[in-house]
Amino acid sequence: MPENIKTIELDQGGGGEKSSQLISIIRKTLAVKGAWKNTGDDGAIYDLGGKKLVFTTDGFIVDPIFFPGGDIGKIAMCGTINDLCVMGATPIGISLSLIIEEGFPEKDLITIIKSINEVSKQTGVPIVTGDTKVTERGKLDKIEITTAGVGLASKVIDNAGARVGDLIIASGNLGDHTVALLSKRFDYRTKIKSDCRPFIKELASVGKYLTSAKDPTRGGVAAVLNEMADKAKARFVLDEATLPFGKEAVALSELLGIDKFSFPSEGRFVATVSQRDAGKVLTPLKKFNKEAKVIGRVEKGRGVFLKTSLGSEKRIETPRGKLIPRIC
Repeated sequence: MPENIKTIELDQGGGGEKSSQLISIIRKTLAVKGAWKNTGDDGAIYDLGGKKLVFTTDGFIVDPIFFPGGDIGKIAMCGTINDLCVMGATPIGISLSLIIEEGFPEKDLITIIKSINEVSKQTGVPIVTGDTKVTERGKLDKIEITTAGVGLASKVIDNAGARVGDLIIASGNLGDHTVALLSKRFDYRTKIKSDCRPFIKELASVGKYLTSAKDPTRGGVAAVLNEMADKAKARFVLDEATLPFGKEAVALSELLGIDKFSFPSEGRFVATVSQRDAGKVLTPLKKFNKEAKVIGRVEKGRGVFLKTSLGSEKRIETPRGKLIPRIC
């Protein structure tokens, strides 16, 4: 291939700054939006009159496809359902597209489909349409899943809605999905299981109080909080003493030299809420996860910062460079 022809790099799919740049290039070409709004968010919105239709899609190429606490089927269902939930929508249906490599064990496929069905039964969200294709051996690494989901919202939670004075909350401990998946990939010994799970009930119990919300998947809290702060034109300040990263997440971060703030979670959300309503959010969330807590505040200014235990401030940037590939 001629040297002057640009090619897509692995880092452009990692959820950091390079991913945003690639998406921007794609979106400039896809210029027709019709009547859809919020097309730059995890889900697009269509006004039905009394309610809003929320539509989202996601692709999953996880390695390994089975990990402590889940598999590629579970993560596909949870990721799509949760993307609808953080926008305030109640999921009503999911599409499922499977691309399977020739030679893939049928028993593994059945295990994955059972995981999908389990989440469907747990949440009451059905698979309503789909597609299945098989490709030649060596043309794919085992299996890829693409899901799309639709939901209905009376009031959309806008991830640009944070206001100065709001508190920032995390719905539970962060980064456990990354620890579980990488421990399996690199054969580390840990008891941590992925946080992968649908959080319909948590979000439904507190959604009306949230001013913004997002799930920290690709790029972790570093990416999503920078996105939320940038859209709200505000400054997010996190308190190091309250951040719910477990010992294993901290240790793995130091071992691999990867910032723990970029560790994806698959069953958690971060959100902003007024100080007046903080108790109405934290009390119900703690029934689902005792690690739910206030992790910072929203101030005037721009960017995301960490207030360290020494009292200094350190900027948390949108992740750049090489991130962890194929983790969600």
